[in-house]
Amino acid sequence: MLDHPHKLAHSIDDVTKLTGIGRSFVYEEIKAGRLPVRKAGRRSLIFDADLGAWLKSLPEKSSAAPKPNQLNPETHK
Repeated sequence: MLDHPHKLAHSIDDVTKLTGIGRSFVYEEIKAGRLPVRKAGRRSLIFDADLGAWLKSLPEKSSAAPKPNQLNPETHK
């Protein structure tokens, strides 16, 4: 689980505040089935364990990749 043992589930607003990820992206991930969501009445809840697993599943960014303007400097003159 994440470092919030006292909180078992998070609202969408909680998830955006905790992760810094935008609301639209969170809903896209839910719609795509990559981020599980539970419903409690009208409220959408994301279990803490599911949030942690989803964050771990996000792709890593390689720091060795060249920046776009370093790919072919001739095209940027």
